[in-house]
Amino acid sequence: MIINYPNGQPYQFQPDESQSNTKQPRPRSQKVIFGGRGMTLEETINESNDFYRQQGQAVIYKKPTPIQIVKVDYPQRSQAVIREAYFRQASTTDYNGVYQGYYLDFEAKETTNKQSFPLKNFHQHQVDHFQRCLQQGGICFTIMRFTSLNRYFVTPASLLIQHWQQAQTTGRKSISLTEIAATGYELRLHYRPSLDYLTAVDQLIQKTNLKK
Repeated sequence: MIINYPNGQPYQFQPDESQSNTKQPRPRSQKVIFGGRGMTLEETINESNDFYRQQGQAVIYKKPTPIQIVKVDYPQRSQAVIREAYFRQASTTDYNGVYQGYYLDFEAKETTNKQSFPLKNFHQHQVDHFQRCLQQGGICFTIMRFTSLNRYFVTPASLLIQHWQQAQTTGRKSISLTEIAATGYELRLHYRPSLDYLTAVDQLIQKTNLKK
């Protein structure tokens, strides 16, 4: 299937750092073990969101990516195959929803790096989106996973914005793990939910209220 950006340029399906949160086929021999082990970051968050909704704690979903379909084949009468499509617009962030009256908006990213998180995993329109949501009082953050270390962090969007702006002058291309650990909130894997990130969101909300 061919999918093109709004400017007509073809989208290349490559498993690079900036797309590492895309689901990958799991070998049949690999089983999902409790506590999120064996699952991608996206699967872990989706499972956690399902649990939050079932328990009435929060209503959070992964945002759908708007796509304009332009070519469809019908190899069988009851089957349709999309051959070409376009992204209608650049996506913003991965997830949004409501928790205790607060609007949540966040991005989920992974890296194989051990010492820092690359800024190339993010895009200017995502940073701009975070800034607009923060101006409206939203709770915005990123969930970062260091895959080789199996460490997860909820990091305030303000840290990403700060480093993104600094990179325009300093040229620095990443955020150090040391600073992420000091500024963010490290998460531990559990049974249900697999990744209880709302415990970190509670602390972000508390900080936000203290500033008001």
